[in-house]
Amino acid sequence: MIDLLFSAIMVQYHIYPTERIQSMNDNEKLAELLFPQITKSIEDYEELYPARRLKEGARVTRFAPSPTGYLHIGGLFGALVDVLTAKATGGISYLRIEDTDKKREIEDGVSAVINGFKAFGIEFDEGVCGYGEEKGDYGPYTQSKRVEIYHTVAKELVRQGLAYPCFCTAEELSLLREKQEKEGALMWGYFGKWAKCRDLTYDEIEKNIKDGKPYVLRFRSNGDENKRIFFDDIIRGKIEMPENVIDEVLLKSDGVPTYHFAHVCDDHFMRTTHVIRGEEWISSVPKHIALFKACGFRVPKYAHTPQLMKIDEQDGTKRKFSKRKDPEAAVSYFVEQGFPKESLIEYIMTLLNSNFEDWRRANKTADAFSFPFNLKKMSASGCLFDLVKLTDVSKNVISTMKAETIYERLTEWAKNYDEDFYALLTRDKDYAVNILNIDREVPKPRKDIAKWNEVKDYISYFYGELYAPDHTLPQNITRQDAADILEAYLKVVDTDDDKDTWFAKIKALCEPLGFTPNVKEYKKNPEAYKGHVGDVSTVIRIALTSRTNTPDLHAITALLGDAEVKSRLQNTLNEYKN
Repeated sequence: MIDLLFSAIMVQYHIYPTERIQSMNDNEKLAELLFPQITKSIEDYEELYPARRLKEGARVTRFAPSPTGYLHIGGLFGALVDVLTAKATGGISYLRIEDTDKKREIEDGVSAVINGFKAFGIEFDEGVCGYGEEKGDYGPYTQSKRVEIYHTVAKELVRQGLAYPCFCTAEELSLLREKQEKEGALMWGYFGKWAKCRDLTYDEIEKNIKDGKPYVLRFRSNGDENKRIFFDDIIRGKIEMPENVIDEVLLKSDGVPTYHFAHVCDDHFMRTTHVIRGEEWISSVPKHIALFKACGFRVPKYAHTPQLMKIDEQDGTKRKFSKRKDPEAAVSYFVEQGFPKESLIEYIMTLLNSNFEDWRRANKTADAFSFPFNLKKMSASGCLFDLVKLTDVSKNVISTMKAETIYERLTEWAKNYDEDFYALLTRDKDYAVNILNIDREVPKPRKDIAKWNEVKDYISYFYGELYAPDHTLPQNITRQDAADILEAYLKVVDTDDDKDTWFAKIKALCEPLGFTPNVKEYKKNPEAYKGHVGDVSTVIRIALTSRTNTPDLHAITALLGDAEVKSRLQNTLNEYKN
């Protein structure tokens, strides 16, 4: 296999028979000089990582973050695309950690990534699943543990004359850039006549290494700057770009692979069929295709997703998320705020495929992950992430939850972010669940709550520790009329009344106090009355909750209990009389 591969590459790179033998000898010696510790071959890894046995059309996707910071909302967006694509085709999605950039890696960076996915219910079929934990047969799924694989492939490239050591210092590379700029070169980089280490002889290389000169390993590009490549992007269609001519670094001076080289090796041996990544990687496609072909690996299909954008609050323009300016750039923001995982996933789904909302209307209770996602239905332009729309989506999602579910999610959140509130909620679970159940098991449940950090204020009047009385009245109701209403209601209030009896008592208060129990009648002849039954209810509502808008007032009254209801009514009455 290797000989066939070599022959094909020799033809591709125009190495003539008389040169081939000598070049081969020198390259073999160089390969052994650079990688004496490598005894395995590419064929060995082909056997270790065979083609996956999946049904025709099944896609193997990967999400490959670097543990250099928090999980970005764009990362959640991208990972969701990977998981949905694999799921929709009966394929495999896996999580690979690309930790070759040790200088930028942060402590607990891997855990931050994994915990971010877990918080929002994104599960990969294979890959890193915890600190030091992996699942799947194509690992290790952490690049720092795969160095031998990269060196094996690199050795083969050297043996075939497709890679070489470069001894140029940082200063020399800087001078090269200055010279290219001065001479008006159409492009900058290490290539062609500018690649001074490209044509070093074996003896020169050997001497440099014996002298202890540090070096990197570069790819020997055979690209032509006057030629173009074409590839089909699943999202964007056919794309035309210049061929790669740059002698890209494959291995850094410490032997660690660059991103470009490592991902080519990993995507091949992990049998990735579709590389789905952000549009910022489009410019790298020519060098990646060149590397895949040089290694003798099949080039995967590409799909470049649009970037998540937001509206700038200052100038109203559309821009990228900023790690410095935008707290919502971090997935942890949504966890801390208490957005349910279903809400964020549901909203992102609306950005991924335009037909998701139609599907949701037809599948009201279905798991969002069962949506038949299609890469071709993704927009090529930037997706606008709107917190207001997310809030609306989240209100809808929470409105469909059972009170027990809300209680479980709420207490889980409060335990981490509001210990005092957690203590209140868990002091009497049944009481808390009953509060959360008001106006829930009805045809049209209320949509007041978008995230868990809003619940404390929303239900504060049920807890003496949280309740802050404010008995400000609407402008159309005088303090004297309010006092009269409360005084009359105190004489008949009974928290054991059923809803019909309770409401009948409210209506009975109206006429003696100058209000009408009929709202329509008031609208017909407003001058004849002080107000209507709704105004009477509002006065009672303010006395008990300090709010003009609440869920069902009868249910609130029943939960507060006789003593607390009468106490609040009397205190408010006293305030209005003074």
